[in-house]
Formats: sequence, structure tokens, C-alpha cells
Amino acid sequence: MHILRSFSLVVLWILGAAGLACGVLWGATAAGVIQPLVVISGSMEPGIMTGDLLIAMRAPADDLEVGDVVSLPSELTDDLVTHRIEAIESADDSFVITMKGDNNDFSDALDYTVSGDVWKPVLQLSGWGTAMMRLTTPAVAVPLLAGLIGLLGLSMLTPPEIAPSRKATA
Repeated sequence: MHILRSFSLVVLWILGAAGLACGVLWGATAAGVIQPLVVISGSMEPGIMTGDLLIAMRAPADDLEVGDVVSLPSELTDDLVTHRIEAIESADDSFVITMKGDNNDFSDALDYTVSGDVWKPVLQLSGWGTAMMRLTTPAVAVPLLAGLIGLLGLSMLTPPEIAPSRKATA
């Protein structure tokens, strides 16, 4: 029973550290410092694969260059599109950007008008997007939560009392 309790404590500490890291990432996302992006199409393959997780940070639009990969809001889908910049034209206080996916034959249907800051991927985690999406489905999250509650219960078990040793008298 002592080994099981010790094992559950180690696992709980590891999960606690992972939870703390997730909390920090959630806070950074909520504060607008970073933007996690799950890649859902193969338009940027082979450099950026379907199921990858991209972590994007804000970058000034006036620092963008042709060839940069950025994530811009699409007027067609209202989602962020992550493609490579093909052309940039200055227009008053904004920029008109033409983008194209590395694996696409043609440029995006519409150009993107941007000003201020845009999202620019700074970190790519291969396959993490798929894992993250699966972990958040109820079919996976509920059993994981039940297991966590079980580990918590095991860690709360009190160790058995050790009987005092008897000294042999001669």
C-alpha cells in the first residue's frame, strides 16, 4: 500500500506541475500575449503539418516581409489563416497582404488588410494540436478526471502504523 501511495503522490506532483504550466499558458492566452493555433489543413505542408500546434505572438504589421508566415483573420471564414506572405502593399495606415499556402497552387481568394499587430507563429509543436483536441473531448477528459480523483484518493490514504519492535531478552 505504501508503494501505491508513493506512486500516486509522484503522479499528482507531475500533474500539478503540468496543470500549473497550463494555467500560465491559459493566462498568457487570455491576456493576448500568445495565441495557440491548431493546424486543420494541409495547405502549409510539408513545413507545417496538419495536427501541429503553433504558438503565435504579436508582431507589428510594419515589420512584416515577403516570405514571413503569419496568421491573419479571413473575411470569408472569420478564422485565422496561417500562410506565407507573397506580397505586401502599403495603403494609408494599413497594409494589403497577399498570402498563399506552401502546398496550394494559387494565392488565397482574398487579400488581407491589416494594421497594428498581427499573429506570427514563433513555435511549432509537431502533433500537439491533435493531442490537445483529443484530450479536450468528453470521451477522454471525463475518464482522465475520474483517474485524477482516484489518484487523489490514493494519496490521502494514511500509512499503516508500524508496531513497536520488541527487544529480545536473554
